[in-house]
Amino acid sequence: MIISKKTMLKVIFTCLLCILLFTSAYAEKTIKVMLYGDSLMAGYGLAQNENLASELSRSFEADNLEVSIINASISGNTSKNGLSRVEWSLGDNPEIVVICLGANDMLRGLNPALTSENLDSIISKFKKSGTVVILAGMQSSESMGPDYQAQFDGMYPKLAVKHNLIFMPFLLKDVALEKDKLQADYKHPNDKGIKIIASNLFPYLLEGIARLGK
Repeated sequence: MIISKKTMLKVIFTCLLCILLFTSAYAEKTIKVMLYGDSLMAGYGLAQNENLASELSRSFEADNLEVSIINASISGNTSKNGLSRVEWSLGDNPEIVVICLGANDMLRGLNPALTSENLDSIISKFKKSGTVVILAGMQSSESMGPDYQAQFDGMYPKLAVKHNLIFMPFLLKDVALEKDKLQADYKHPNDKGIKIIASNLFPYLLEGIARLGK
């Protein structure tokens, strides 16, 4: 069968267009997820391949999802520290952010009302940029007293409702107070604890991806 030059050019053009569309679609599949917290998500005391970002990356790879994890968590950060660096962090253009701040505020006995205000501003800034926000809550130590505990623990669900967020009630579920899941300081998760946190967080991240419509 003889194919005309015009037909051949049309075929080549169509193939090139298909390749271009396929390449673009593949690139669009990569989703940027930012972890925005303190030492609990930064990986304090852990090897690089044992931290939360690495564990989540492995979970996404197992599910054949193209996700890039940006670990923007800094050990020792309070909610005020987190608020001060939002604009800089937005430069990474995350599509999804997991916010978990407040633990260091609690350990310093800071007023939960101020922590809530800082978190509210952080959430608002990320939402304004079009980022899907997942809020991971923390819980106060009983040693802070019942009034403080009620205020601190209660601010996370209130913020989640106010901003219509995907809400993970407690980042350290099944890890807090479990000595075999914690490092020697009994505060930070060890490699076993991180695996549990990643497993618990993963469904919320899938919900975040679903919200992106990708």
